[in-house]
Amino acid sequence: MNLENRKRELVKEFSPLLEKTTKVSKIWMGILVAIILVGIYAFFLQLFKGHEVTGMRDNVVWGVYIINFIFFVCLSYSGAFISGILHFYNTPWKNSVSRIVEIITVLSLIIGPIFILLCIGRLDRLHYLFLYPRIQSPITWDIIAIMTDLVGCFIYLYLTFIPDLAILRDHSEDAPKWRQKLYKFLAIGYQDTTEQRETLHKITKTMSAMIIALAIVAYSVLAWIFSLTLQPGWNSSIFAPYFIIAGLYSGISVIILAMYLIRKYYNLEHYIRKVHFVSAGIILLILSLLYGYFTFSEYFSRWFSHKIHDTNLLNTLFTRYFWQFVLANYVGVLVPVVILFFKKFRTIKSITFASVIAILGLWLNRYLIVVPTLETPYLPIQDTREEFVHYTATWVEWSLSFAGVAAFILFFILIMKLVPIIPMSGIIDQEREAFNKKGNAKQTITE
Repeated sequence: MNLENRKRELVKEFSPLLEKTTKVSKIWMGILVAIILVGIYAFFLQLFKGHEVTGMRDNVVWGVYIINFIFFVCLSYSGAFISGILHFYNTPWKNSVSRIVEIITVLSLIIGPIFILLCIGRLDRLHYLFLYPRIQSPITWDIIAIMTDLVGCFIYLYLTFIPDLAILRDHSEDAPKWRQKLYKFLAIGYQDTTEQRETLHKITKTMSAMIIALAIVAYSVLAWIFSLTLQPGWNSSIFAPYFIIAGLYSGISVIILAMYLIRKYYNLEHYIRKVHFVSAGIILLILSLLYGYFTFSEYFSRWFSHKIHDTNLLNTLFTRYFWQFVLANYVGVLVPVVILFFKKFRTIKSITFASVIAILGLWLNRYLIVVPTLETPYLPIQDTREEFVHYTATWVEWSLSFAGVAAFILFFILIMKLVPIIPMSGIIDQEREAFNKKGNAKQTITE
C-alpha cells in the first residue's frame, strides 16, 4: 500500500469541494449573508432603542433569545458528548460523521451565547460579570462552564484537523499560495510518523474523555439555572437529566439533517451511506422514548400534585398554548417513534423527516418551558396592559434568530471549504488497518 499515492488521490478527490464553488452554492451563500445583514440591522435597532422593540416586558423578561440560547448550547453539548463517544470507543462508522459532529459542536458553542447577550438590557455593563462575579449565582457557573467547554471543544476540533491539514500541505501543489501557507502554518510540522500518530491518538482520546465529562457538567449547570429557582414549571429535581436527554435528542436530529444535506448536495453517497442513517435513526428512537418518558414524568407530577401554581401553569399550557403543547410533546415525540420503530420505514428520507420533526418539537418544548412559566408568576402584576403580561416575539427577535441560524450554516460551509468534511486521515487509517489485517491473515495461513 503506497500511502503517498493514496493521499494524493484523496486530495484530488476532495479538492473540487474545497476550491470550487457552484452557482447554486453562491446563491445560497448570498441569501445567508442577506439574512445576516438584516439581523445586524435589527441588532443595532435594539441596541439604540432598547428592549421596547422586542416583545419582552415586565413579566416575560426572557423570550425567543433565551430559547435559541438553550437550543444552540444544548446542541453543542450533545455534539461534544457524541463526538467524545465516537472517538473514545473508536466506533466503526465514526469517520463518516465525526467531523460533521465536531464542527456543529464548536459553531453552536460560539453562536449560542450570543443570544444570551441579546437578553441583556445594558450591554455596556457586560464586563461586570467578569470583574465582579458572584459564585453563588448559577449564571456565573454557566459562564465558566461555557468558556471551559468552548476552549476544550476548540482544541479537540483542531487536534482532529491536524492530520488532514498535513496531507493538504504536502499534496496541494495546485492550490492557491495562501492556502498552501495556511495549511503549512496550521499543520504545525506534523509528518504522520508512527510516533506522532500514536501521540496524537492518545491526546485525542484523553480529550474525548474530558469533553464527555465537560458536556455533562456544563449542561447540568444550564439546567440548574432554571431548576434552582422557585418558579412553577422550573423548580424540578429532574431538569438536569431531562435537559441532557433532550440535548442528545436534538443533537442526533441535527446530525442526521446535516448528513442528509451534505450527502445530497456534495455527492458523498459513497462515504455517508444508508447504514449510517439507520444507526443514527435507532439512536434517535431510543432517545425519543427516553425524552418522551421524562416529558411525561415532568407534566404528570405537576398535574397530580394539585399545587395551585402548577395548576395555573398547566391551565395556561392547555388553553393559550394548546396547539404548541400538542405539536411539541405529542407530534414531536410520537411521529419520530412511529417512523423509526418499524424497520420498513427506516429509509434515508423518512429518518431525515423524523429528525426535522424532532428538531421543531424540541424548539417548541423549550418555548413552553420558558414563556408560559414567566406568564404565570407567583405574584402577578395588577392592572397591567395585556401586552405586558403576555409575550409575542417581534420581527426584531425573529430577524436575529434567523440571522443566528444563517451564520451557523454559512460558517459551516466556509469550514467545509478549508478541510474535507470526510476526514482523509480517517480513510487512510481504515485502509491501513484493513491492509495490516489482511497481511497478518496471509502470514498466518503461510505459517
